[in-house]
Amino acid sequence: MAMTVHVDVVSAEEQIFSGVAEFVVVPGEMGELGIYPRHTALLTRIKPGSVRIKRPDQDAEELVYVSGGMLEVQPGVVTVLADTAIRGADLDEARALEAKQAAEEAMKNRSSDIDYAAAQAELAEAIAQLRAIQQLRKRTH
Repeated sequence: MAMTVHVDVVSAEEQIFSGVAEFVVVPGEMGELGIYPRHTALLTRIKPGSVRIKRPDQDAEELVYVSGGMLEVQPGVVTVLADTAIRGADLDEARALEAKQAAEEAMKNRSSDIDYAAAQAELAEAIAQLRAIQQLRKRTH
């Protein structure tokens, strides 16, 4: 039997995932973090992107989009506290493309630095959602 770690992915709205995993990959601010059982304790911010969870009873990884938040790793438990979390299967490509276009337009027509920073954050989230959708498509084809 493979070694496992308990993983919780939660957002302000709901608990998205709770279960055991062989490993989990999280989009850290400085790059992807691969967390395996018995990983050293860690607390870090995460950026928009895909959390990949490899369950021992499934061949394919589960995918959860997160818009940012915090990652806490303790012995035997990995917790992703996301600002927003969406199951990969629930991502809406049309809405993500729409948000990307709106953010790009807002960046072109900015009226202040605050508007520009908000538009940049929205653009990063939309691009991360589109990447998550592309990852899901690769796995299903």
